[in-house]
This record gives sequence, structure tokens and C-alpha cells, in this order.
Amino acid sequence: MSDDIHIRKEGRAGRITLTRTKALNALSYEMCLDVEAALDSWRTDPDVAVVLMDAEGERAFCAGGDIGVIYETGMAQDFEYGRKFWADEYRMNAKIFTYPKPVISLMQGFTMGGGVGLGCHGSHRVVGETSQIAMPEVGIGLVPDVGGSLILALAPGRLGEYLGTTAARMGPADAIYAGFADQFIPQDAWPALIDDLVSNGDATAVERAATTPPDGTLQALQPQIDAHFAGQTLGDIARSLQAEDSEFAAKTLKSLSRNSPLAMACAVELVHRQRGKGSIQAALAEEYRFTYRAAEQSDLLEGIRAKIIDKDNAPNWRHSGLEAVSGADVTRLMLPLGKDELNLTEEAA
Repeated sequence: MSDDIHIRKEGRAGRITLTRTKALNALSYEMCLDVEAALDSWRTDPDVAVVLMDAEGERAFCAGGDIGVIYETGMAQDFEYGRKFWADEYRMNAKIFTYPKPVISLMQGFTMGGGVGLGCHGSHRVVGETSQIAMPEVGIGLVPDVGGSLILALAPGRLGEYLGTTAARMGPADAIYAGFADQFIPQDAWPALIDDLVSNGDATAVERAATTPPDGTLQALQPQIDAHFAGQTLGDIARSLQAEDSEFAAKTLKSLSRNSPLAMACAVELVHRQRGKGSIQAALAEEYRFTYRAAEQSDLLEGIRAKIIDKDNAPNWRHSGLEAVSGADVTRLMLPLGKDELNLTEEAA
């Protein structure tokens, strides 16, 4: 077991605690495998009534996946590591989504990217005062993945396209409104909730402890989001925003300008494909078509270089603007993979 995660049984609960605080509890490959192994072992364990996920530290539940090795291997033209990482991580995400027992996550601070795949697919997703949830992958040239495209597709109106392309952060009320969380519980009440869950194994304790979160902002923005993000392509969205002289349009265009045009265009397509399906398996399969090709054919390595390695925030994206990505560019990254399609039943070697 990785030293970055503490997995154990306490009372009626199977407990998974992320302990990699210096890295904001970013998920490593080994941590993903450890979570999956725990879920498998507890699935039919009569002693485990609920699974409880939390994390040490005040700053983050899980700020994302550990992409350093994906960058290193990709730069060495070794693309198999990343493909294996994503395939195994996605299998773990699917198991959380379909788990037969209650899965409760307590998400303080940052929950982003890979953290969403861990914390936002369970049955009881809890946020507190400090919670900040986002799908920021387009900022490094990736698409919203780990099943995030499904959550985005199920969000009200065109909120999925907005969140998936702007990488906007959601506080507790907005996370609940968008469908990334279920309950707000003040964080000083979490220790008592944990004690209750461990003692009784009764997930209804979560609903009993829930209260009303502070006001959010997304619901008030919904009409503008729906008006501008209803187009079929990223170019449609960009043209709609450019045609309006408003604070919302200007701020949104500024947010979009920071991110990979190719990744955003593919993110829009992913959300469109998942809308109305409601299938975690379909969402992960579509996402994997992009991530399988990402290190070799997308902006991913350049995005990681600019944002994380060199930190110059000056990525040289493959496309020069929001309207420069063609339908063929998107299709190339989203084509079926044939024999390499995602296999969610294949166990890690």
C-alpha cells in the first residue's frame, strides 16, 4: 500500500483517507490501485456497511491526479504509462459510481480533476465552507475526464459546457447546484458525523447533519450561460460571447483564452455526447479515446510544461484561437480505438 493513503476498517465503516498533504493529496497511480483494491475487498464484507472517504490537511481533499510521470514518460515518447494510468483509474471511478454500498466523501478545500473522479461519484458527496470543486483539465490541454463529462452533461442547462471549458471553481452551493455534491455540512460537524458513521454504519446520518450552504453564483448566471453556450462547437460559443458587450461575456472570454482551444473543443463534444445517456461506462469510454491519444496528439505535454513544469504560463497551443479548431481536429481525437478501447472489466496487472 502507498504511504500516501490510509486504508482500514473502523467499526461499520471502510475508511479511505488521503494523507499526501504536501501534494494537496494528488492521486498517484499506486493510490488509485489501493482504492480499487479496498473497494473490491469490502464489496461483500458483512462488517463494512458504508465506505467513507476523507483526506488530511485543510487545503484539499484531492487537487487532481499526479501527472508528473505522465509528462516525463510522454516526453520520452513512451505513451503506454499514461494509457495504463488512465485505464486503471477509470476502472476505479466506475466502481465508485456503481458501488452497491453507500460511498460517502468529505471534500474540504480543493477537489479537482482526479479528485472529482474519487469524491464526486459516490452516493453521499459532502461539501463544507472551504470546498472548491472544478474540472480544470482544459488548462493543461486535457479534457474533463474521470467520468466528469457525465456530471457536466447532467448539470442544469448548458452549465456543463461552461464549467468544462472555463474551468470555473464552484463553492459548496454551486457544487450542489451543478450536481457535483449532495449535502452541505459545516466542517466543524464532520468529526461527529464520522463517529456516527463508524459506530452505526448508517448513511442517513449524512442527510440528518446537512444544512443550507452559503449562497452561490451559478444559478443567477444560468440564463447567460444557456444563451451563450448552446452552440454545437467551441467556435459557436466564442462567436456568441464576442457579439455581446457585457461583463459576463468579457470575463468568460478571458477565462477561455487561458485554455487549450483543442481541449475545450473536445470538451464541448464530450458533454454533448453524454447528454441524455446517463452512463458512466459510456462517459469513461469516450474520455479514454481522447486521453489515450493525449500525450501524442493533443496539447497535454505542452500544457503541463507551461503550467506545472516551467510555470511560465505561456503555452504554445496547437491552435491560435477559439475558432481555429475544426470539426476534423475534434473527430481525430475522439475516434473509436478498436482493440484498444477502454475495458472496464480488465484488472490491473
